[in-house]
Amino acid sequence: MASPTTAPAATRVPTVPTVIADDVHVVYRVHGGGARGGATAALGRILGRRRRAEHAVREVHAVRGVSFTAYRGEAIGLVGTNGSGKSTLLKAIAGLQPVTAGRVYSHGRPSLLGVNAALMNDLTGERNVILGGLAMGMTRRQIDERYQGIVDFSGINEKDDFVSLPMRTYSSGMAARLRFSIAAAKDHDVLMIDEALATGDAAFQRRSRKRIEELRATAGTVFLVSHGLGTVRETCDRAIWLERGVVRMDGPSAEVCDAYEAFTRR
Repeated sequence: MASPTTAPAATRVPTVPTVIADDVHVVYRVHGGGARGGATAALGRILGRRRRAEHAVREVHAVRGVSFTAYRGEAIGLVGTNGSGKSTLLKAIAGLQPVTAGRVYSHGRPSLLGVNAALMNDLTGERNVILGGLAMGMTRRQIDERYQGIVDFSGINEKDDFVSLPMRTYSSGMAARLRFSIAAAKDHDVLMIDEALATGDAAFQRRSRKRIEELRATAGTVFLVSHGLGTVRETCDRAIWLERGVVRMDGPSAEVCDAYEAFTRR
């Protein structure tokens, strides 16, 4: 496993830790029905014709002993197959998912941006920009000053005045672009992005990569989960490959992406 400090971080020399994961484990307890059968069997149980079966409890070890240190100014890609623990790890770093064992230490308050991040579908894009900014700790004056930039960055108004329409009228891609634009309007100590860049066109992705560079320049750290290895190669200088909750490789993004790509082709 390559040391994080061996990653070619352009002219940056990573020295200040922003996130430390120390032997982190996350275990889910999944409750599932112990009895088998179709609708008739289920109806029989409901009517009391059968004694209710005791539900089995299954443990899913989503993250297994993950350790790493992230440094100020780094952009780190997380790669791995579906179910490898990438999103769970981000939630643990953000404090949204309790860890079963180990510790996560962070500088400042990590912010997690996901494609499914909550915005209110019945409110307009304009109201969501305001509420999203307030939720991130921005003042109303800051939101007003950055509002037009957020809308322009998202590109949702390029053809129609979508910002005045309810979020439920947006496509999934438009909603994801607006979420990223709101989050990117504020400087973050640690910003974690879960697949949001995969939803935009080439122009939006260029704007996003430029904004990530700006965030890093202001002493932030960016984590990016993406199935698009090209995005990780272009955006990140370091990558961590997770497989079945275990770190398979940690090092320069090009090397990690090449190794992961070879693994998926087997």
